[in-house]
Amino acid sequence: MQDVVIIGAGPVGLACGIEAKRRGLSARIIDKGALCNSFIGYPTRMEFFSTPRPLEIGGYPFATRDYKPRREDALDYYRRVAVAEELDIRLYERVTDLEGTPQDYTVVTEQGTHRTRNVVVATGFYDIPNRLGVPGEELDKVSHYFKEPYPYALQDVAIVGAGNSAAKAALACHRSDANVTMIIRDDAIDEGVKYWIKPDLENRIKEGSITAYFESEVTAITDDTVEMDTPEGPVTIANDFVLPLIGYKPNYALLETMGVAIRNDAARTPVHDEEGETFETNREGLYLAGTICGGCDTSRWFIENGRFHAEKVMDHIAERLAVAA
Repeated sequence: MQDVVIIGAGPVGLACGIEAKRRGLSARIIDKGALCNSFIGYPTRMEFFSTPRPLEIGGYPFATRDYKPRREDALDYYRRVAVAEELDIRLYERVTDLEGTPQDYTVVTEQGTHRTRNVVVATGFYDIPNRLGVPGEELDKVSHYFKEPYPYALQDVAIVGAGNSAAKAALACHRSDANVTMIIRDDAIDEGVKYWIKPDLENRIKEGSITAYFESEVTAITDDTVEMDTPEGPVTIANDFVLPLIGYKPNYALLETMGVAIRNDAARTPVHDEEGETFETNREGLYLAGTICGGCDTSRWFIENGRFHAEKVMDHIAERLAVAA
């Protein structure tokens, strides 16, 4: 019997494990993939928008050579923290259900079961991409993740979206000699695109190096074309690869299976205590931590502020267990 099982072995999940241990609680961390699985899917050598210090957990200094850390720096840092803390981590073990009652839960996975008094869900939102919902989206040439530009050199590449991910992918592919076309639902590049990326992309579009269709939407994808609706009417362009980079969402199916209610708001926010800051859901002894707290509002919580959820969640669990004892 664990005091707490934490689902998700990303930075916030690891922070929860550390804070549990420092309060004398037994804790186990379970993840369906690798350690910091979301980072595995990030672009190679991706630079974080934050400096190292706001990404630190457990009081461990995050030393980097550059002013801002890259994906590989973060993967190395969080692994070293997990090893130093000797955290109980079970990787490549997918959670499928939560059974039992508060103080006697059973977390069910594809490999077995784990009894626990409390559960924390810290799974983030990067695992499930938003979809276009058009014919051809299942073709092998379509990817909702961008790793690096090299496979797209000398190819016709359509990038759907106008946020940070789409902007960075468009510039990287263009500079690797891909023929880049952006398909953008709105009438301009997203205002949230980082200030050093946005003017670069806008200038490439203005000079014609990157083609952009604004106020346009993809209607179908074939083996060698992309079809879209534009303000001038239907347009079909030659195409080798499509990258729909239009955001991601939490695993709502898992949350609902575990009994977490979802609010009927624009962000589909999972129900949890924000005012009291315990982050407990509508199901007693079941908590949320990190970016998943924002639902589809993926710009509300980050590692930088989500890491502090760990302290509040573990304080509440420790206090409740002390009272019960």
